Amino acid sequence: MTVGSQADQGKAPVTRDRLHVDCAGSEVFGHVTSRWGILVLAALLDGPLRFAALRDEVEGISEKMLSQNLRDLVGDGLITRSVEPDTPPKVSYALTTPGRELAERLYAVLEWIGRNLV
Repeated sequence: MTVGSQADQGKAPVTRDRLHVDCAGSEVFGHVTSRWGILVLAALLDGPLRFAALRDEVEGISEKMLSQNLRDLVGDGLITRSVEPDTPPKVSYALTTPGRELAERLYAVLEWIGRNLV
């Protein structure tokens, strides 16, 4: 399930069904709220980044975990993957419109935690 496909159908209200663990969005929610997902999204708020720059931006993430998170978030429609034909190919990642909207909201949560809990 991708976020983009939901956006095309219009905004659906949050219902009790959406709070159920088996809801269709629970997989996307798991990707976004994983240990690294929120940090990857936040790191892309300033603009597109290549893999190595993104790895450096998200302190402590391994290349394997970054690859897995990027694959999940691309599949969810929150991030785009662009390949420039070069030798070697240059791959960059950027937020989609829904990804940006979500990342901005999640970043606000990170800021709130920093002000109030750390």
